[in-house]
Amino acid sequence: MTIQRSALTAVLLLGVALAGGCMSSEPYGGGPIAPAQTGVEGAWISTDGVAISRFSGGAFETTAADTGNKLADGSYRYTDARTVEITVVSLIRQTTTTVACALATATQLNCTTSTGQNFVLMRHTV
Repeated sequence: MTIQRSALTAVLLLGVALAGGCMSSEPYGGGPIAPAQTGVEGAWISTDGVAISRFSGGAFETTAADTGNKLADGSYRYTDARTVEITVVSLIRQTTTTVACALATATQLNCTTSTGQNFVLMRHTV
């Protein structure tokens, strides 16, 4: 009887130890930590809040923030570690434009169109 009780106690202690290893020390249960985004990959919103641009694997897409309608698409390529060149095809104007964007900070992208217009995109967390 003592051996069975000792074995049961050992199993219970092992279970508590294993369960304790799964607990998070983060407040409110923690949860998975999203990997930090690098470069321009991810979603960016215009400073006026009108459009959201998404960069993924060389593909570029812009949608209206209010309706989700696609406004433009295209492609992008890095010209150096902090600069990208975007080829934007406007679905509304039926035009193609080249835009150069510099990653000013991890959350701010400063852009200039081929015609000299400047605009800023801010990293959008959805």
